[in-house]
Amino acid sequence: MHPGRGISVVVPHYGPVEMTGSLVDALLTQTERPIEVIVVDDCSPQPFPERAGVILVRRERNGGFGAAVNSGAERASGDLLLILNSDVEIESDFIQRLSEAAEPWLPAVCGPLLRDGLGGFEITGRHFPTARAQGVEWLSGLARFRDHRLLHEAIGNDTRCRPGATVSVDWLVGAALLLPLATFRQVGGFDTGFYMNCEEVDLQRRLRDLGIPSVFLGAVSAIHRGAGSSDPSQRRAWTAGSRHRYARKWDSPARLRSTLGAATAVNAVSNGVRQLAGRDVDALAVAREEWHLAVGDQR
Repeated sequence: MHPGRGISVVVPHYGPVEMTGSLVDALLTQTERPIEVIVVDDCSPQPFPERAGVILVRRERNGGFGAAVNSGAERASGDLLLILNSDVEIESDFIQRLSEAAEPWLPAVCGPLLRDGLGGFEITGRHFPTARAQGVEWLSGLARFRDHRLLHEAIGNDTRCRPGATVSVDWLVGAALLLPLATFRQVGGFDTGFYMNCEEVDLQRRLRDLGIPSVFLGAVSAIHRGAGSSDPSQRRAWTAGSRHRYARKWDSPARLRSTLGAATAVNAVSNGVRQLAGRDVDALAVAREEWHLAVGDQR
C-alpha cells in the first residue's frame, strides 16, 4: 500500500449495539497501520455509545444505508474510504491486505470475497441490472435451482467472482467497499433517494461513467453474517421500491413493471396449482402482494 494513503472506515449503525461493537473492536485492533473509525448512528433504537478512538456521528433522522454512509464520509479525512456493514466480521490484518490488493487498481471501487460463516460465499460481483434478470429472479418456482451457475448468471450474478480470483465487474455489493474518498465525493456520494438496496449499483454506475472500474478481490475475505434489522416483507418492499427508482434513472420503468407483472402472473398460476394440491399457500394473497410490488410507484 502507498505509505501516504490514510484510510477512513465508515460503519452505519442501526440495531444491536453488540454487533457493531464487535466490528469496531476488530477495527481498533488492526495490526498494520492506524485507521480512522467513524460510526454513524442512523437513529438506531439501540444508540451506539461514545467510544475512545471512534468518531461517532448521530443522525437526527433515519435515512437508510446511503444517507448514513454520506454522513460519515463528510467527517472522513483519509485518502481512502472503506464502507463496512455492521454485520461484517474481519480478521486483524484485513484492512492491510485489502488495501494492498486494491493498490494496483486505484482509483477503483474494490471489494473482498464475502463468506457466510458456514463454509460458503456470496457472489458479490454483479452485472448491471436488467428487467429480464429481475424478472427471472422474481419467478419463485426457480428457487429450487438457486445453486446452479446458469441461474446465477440469469439473475445478474457474475460467477467469475470466486475465492482467489481478481475480476473487473460491473458492480459490487455494498457490504464492504474500498474506494478513494475524493472519488466518492466527486459524484456526490450515494443517492439518498435509495433507502435500502440499489444505492451501491447506482453509485458504481455513475463512477463507471467517469472511467472508475469496480474490482472484485477474491484473495481477501471477510465474513458477512447478513443479520438484517428488519422483517423480510419490509426488506422486499424496500428492494422493489429501489429497483423501480433505479429503472427510472437508468433503464425503462415500464419495461420493469411489465416484466415483473408477467412473472407475477406465472407465480400466481404456480401457487394456484400448489394450493389445489394442498400446500400451505394463499395464491391470491401472494399474487396481490407481488402485483403491488411489481407495479411500484409510477411517479
